[in-house]
Amino acid sequence: MHYLDHAATTPLRPEVREAWLIASETIGNASSTHGAGQNARRLLEESRERVAAAMDSDPIEVVFTSGGTESINLALQGLWRSRTAGTDAIVLPDAEHHATMDTVAALVDDGALVRTVGVSDTARIAPGTFAAQLPGAALATALVANNEAGTVNDAAALAEAAASAGVPLHLDAVAALGHLPLSYRRLRGDAPAGSGLVALSVAGHKIGAPVGVGALVVARTAKMSALLRGGAQQRGLRAGTQDVAGATALALALELAEGERAGESIRLAALRDRLLAGIRERVPAAELLGDPIDRLPGNAHVLFPGAVGESLLFLLDSAGVAASTGSACQAGVAEASHVVMAMGRSEQDARSVLRFSLGRTSTENDVSAVLDAIGDAYLRASGSGTAGRS
Repeated sequence: MHYLDHAATTPLRPEVREAWLIASETIGNASSTHGAGQNARRLLEESRERVAAAMDSDPIEVVFTSGGTESINLALQGLWRSRTAGTDAIVLPDAEHHATMDTVAALVDDGALVRTVGVSDTARIAPGTFAAQLPGAALATALVANNEAGTVNDAAALAEAAASAGVPLHLDAVAALGHLPLSYRRLRGDAPAGSGLVALSVAGHKIGAPVGVGALVVARTAKMSALLRGGAQQRGLRAGTQDVAGATALALALELAEGERAGESIRLAALRDRLLAGIRERVPAAELLGDPIDRLPGNAHVLFPGAVGESLLFLLDSAGVAASTGSACQAGVAEASHVVMAMGRSEQDARSVLRFSLGRTSTENDVSAVLDAIGDAYLRASGSGTAGRS
């Protein structure tokens, strides 16, 4: 199988798997006071320090979670339920991940109001447009990089706008992790307590850690309610027995990803550019969506006019190529991409996109496999006569 769906999940790193298995043999609950428990606690806190170093935060600010979805839920629900009385609005850009959109939709049922922020035709959040919606809001949220289109946002400008408005901000860095430099300290800056960047979410399986481990970096001064109760672990923000092995794996995966990030960005961008050039040769009508320059290095989000994305996906899979029609969290649901429609495209276009995402294990052979199959797949998918139907 030629795997070009690293944005959904990337293979477990061998070094991380080994460290994970060794740590899983650690005896003791990290909250226990006996020797075995304290040994587990030492390994856990060493891992927290390593994650903090990679994210450029303080160790106490790192809250381990089960992944990106939980981190996003903790940030959004926690901030909204701890909001100042009379501030019920959530500032929400139109092209966010479903983990964010669905969480906000649930908060609307609890009385939240939504202030939407449109995005550009490349899925970029304009800082000025974002800032205009901030005054008096309970909280705001935004992607560091769009998980479908690959467009990189000006996270520093968004954080500065939130700080100026006195609004707490959550940044979803799940797609950006391992591909862009992320400094929590720099993004937070000298924002007053409870405003500016307060929480930043990441997921381990995007960088070669196991599925089921992630983190939310939360400012020391944050006012945030917990989702899980039953203990005082992790500043009381996430109760429950902590996953020592998962924390160990996440720490190592982060260190490895950061160590190779600069070189990998260059390599993946070159593979992506070869992929795009080859697709255009075989399918001249194909169009790259998202920013052509300011984008994640391994992301190629391509519109195939008149074709059905699901049909293309099936045909490529039959040829041994794994790609995606968008966010993997919507897998199995035949729906138009809300990201593409937020970019001003038609519903038909939103059903005619594929996302190819390259990662650490991607090779020239993977690109060649796509190029060998895409021309025939497009002819067959565009001839199905079903593009745009619900």
